[in-house]
Amino acid sequence: MVLARKYRPHSFEAMVGQGHVVQALSNALTQQRLHHAYLFTGTRGVGKTTVSRILAKSLNCVGLDGSGGITAHPCGQCQPCRDIDSGRFVDYVELDAASNRGVEEISQLLDQSVYKPVVGRFKVYMIDEVHMLTNHAFNAMLKTLEEPPDYLKFVLATTDPQKVPVTVLSRCLQFNLRPMAMQTVQDHLQQVMASEGISAEPGALSLLARAARGSMRDALSLTDQAIAFGGGSLLEANVRQMLGAVDRQHIQKIIESVSAGDGAGLVAAVDTLRELGLSASGTLEELATALQRMAVIQAVPQAADASDPDAALWQSLAGMLAPDETQLFYSLALQGRAELALAPDEYSGLLMLLLRLLAFKPAQAGQHTGDRAAPSPKAESSGAAARRAPEPVQKVAAEAPPAVARPVVARAAPAPEVPQGIPPWEVLPDQAYEAGNAEPDSPPAEAPALVEASAPMPAPAPVAAALPDDPLSDRWAQLVAQMAARNSITALVRELAMQAQCVASMEEGGGSRWRLRVERESLRGDMHRERLAQALSQLLEHPAVIELEGGAAVNTPAQRDQAARERRQRAAEDLIQRDPLVVSALAQYPGARIVAGSIRPV
Repeated sequence: MVLARKYRPHSFEAMVGQGHVVQALSNALTQQRLHHAYLFTGTRGVGKTTVSRILAKSLNCVGLDGSGGITAHPCGQCQPCRDIDSGRFVDYVELDAASNRGVEEISQLLDQSVYKPVVGRFKVYMIDEVHMLTNHAFNAMLKTLEEPPDYLKFVLATTDPQKVPVTVLSRCLQFNLRPMAMQTVQDHLQQVMASEGISAEPGALSLLARAARGSMRDALSLTDQAIAFGGGSLLEANVRQMLGAVDRQHIQKIIESVSAGDGAGLVAAVDTLRELGLSASGTLEELATALQRMAVIQAVPQAADASDPDAALWQSLAGMLAPDETQLFYSLALQGRAELALAPDEYSGLLMLLLRLLAFKPAQAGQHTGDRAAPSPKAESSGAAARRAPEPVQKVAAEAPPAVARPVVARAAPAPEVPQGIPPWEVLPDQAYEAGNAEPDSPPAEAPALVEASAPMPAPAPVAAALPDDPLSDRWAQLVAQMAARNSITALVRELAMQAQCVASMEEGGGSRWRLRVERESLRGDMHRERLAQALSQLLEHPAVIELEGGAAVNTPAQRDQAARERRQRAAEDLIQRDPLVVSALAQYPGARIVAGSIRPV
């Protein structure tokens, strides 16, 4: 006999995962507070038919001596109990509304309700999938359902209660049987395997319990299939192969590649999944499960499941990502499952999702991140701000006017070699002009005079207010740059460091204490402060304590970067406005103009 039928519960005590329903029915039977109609709702395989049969036995049980009454604990040995279990009790009628949904079938059933029970104490009409009945069938049973004879009980079951008319719902006591928790299903499967004498690995039972999606019947059916697939045993590798589940090693490779910024590793992982024929949706499901367990370890370590055989693996992976990154990647994995249907194929959709994780991973030292690149550790010098060696701005050399009245493109002087790893937009124009022995605001000597017919040029972009000289702020900016270069601060912790003004710093007891002023309250959390203090301690190689206070912050590293960007923008606009070719074009074409906002630093 299949496991789903062999281990169908025959009493309320044997049911698992539906304690709220069992308690209500048991108390009602014990106190003799019986209703004439019950409605059981829930997804497939959660016990709707099982509860109705146990309820029928409780109403008709007579005990071993034949003198028993209504009870919450049917004996299972008397004639009515045995007949109901075997499906031949004349006063218990199960009607499948999916195949008997017309008014004729319901009318025929109701015509028999006028007769008293033949051998039992009550007549019990159990109508399964009652939502499949037609409107005429519902209308035909309304009167009898509202005022049935004392000896008649209705038990209705459905997977879709929204389709049941409210006139029927109002006449019934409704009980919602919930999908069972994965751990509940796994524990029950372990008991079944012990009763059957079959060896089963915990990982195999966990996979079967998850694949059942809260349905005990599905879990037992899958277990039957897995036993046949494994030749009489349940091995995790066999169950994973049968279900097409993604092995945790693939998930581990994906998380390690994301943590290391290894794009080639992610592509190779997707190619491996494609070769093995593993589901992309299943991969994202396993990835979300892994990230959820990692998030629990990061946020509440004591709440982690110590009985999980993969606890050590999740512990090691949790240290590779910051908690905010784990939360972000979890959301992306969930959203990516919905986007797979829109992708050209599921594997390309999976690859794009994994590359999206890589794109949201903070860049390593020397890589471009937005408007600012992380400074190189080699650029650090004691007592000076952490800035890279500047790249001299290219000057435009004016040539002699050609014989024809046609503008000629000016040739730029060869630019000096730029240190490797420094993008051109990181060049600070004030230092660049110093390298060229010229003042930032003084025009090049070779620039020609403006022609009177030229169109008015837009005003240069405003420069941020000059930041005051402050050695303490210089020191803090240098430390923030070094921590960013080491990639020891990321996400919100990095934002806290960038938006903070250092107002005090002191050495004490072999360590240091730093007082930072931060305007945004959301950045002044204890978790961000502790992570920033930990990164600072690693950089300074001694314990560092950080205190946060509210208030307007000035001369922060973020404000310094903004001022540098504005200086670069103004230098770029000055170069364009004084370029000989631009001046000649404006003079030759009266309607010509420089589009505001179109100039960007090179």
